[in-house]
Amino acid sequence: MGRAGGLPLQLSLHADYALRALIYLGTRRDEVVSTRQISDAYGISKHHLVRVVQTLAEHGHVELLPGRSGGVRLVRDPAEVRLGDVIRQAEPNLRLVECFDRPTNTCPIIDDCGLRAYLNDALQAFLATLNTHTLADLLTRSRRARLASVFLQIQRGPAAARKKS
Repeated sequence: MGRAGGLPLQLSLHADYALRALIYLGTRRDEVVSTRQISDAYGISKHHLVRVVQTLAEHGHVELLPGRSGGVRLVRDPAEVRLGDVIRQAEPNLRLVECFDRPTNTCPIIDDCGLRAYLNDALQAFLATLNTHTLADLLTRSRRARLASVFLQIQRGPAAARKKS
């Protein structure tokens, strides 16, 4: 039988980090933060995060501020940031199976099996479900306060560890 929890569908790190960056920025609404702060908060690659933030800027979610005191800030109202749209924008490959990309497909039964249509319906339902939720839904007042507290503890962690050394 199948695994508990269903199919092992997995988003790319790019899409995952896009959602995480938006959550972080949402807890710091009118602040300019560095990509280093975000990458440190999650323990993720700053280099990869820079590309993610560029994607978010290209789609109007964030503003990039250059220079030494620059950084990134959320510019779109969290209530307007639909999670499914973020996935579509940040996910480089939503082709669940080879036949989703006709030019590179090598499956000989593409025109006869019907599986592609069912998988496409499932993908569209997945994205539509995510689009019923916004960044604001993730950032309720109590959740935003809890997240900000977690991020603050993480930020203080390395400094506190250095002081003990």
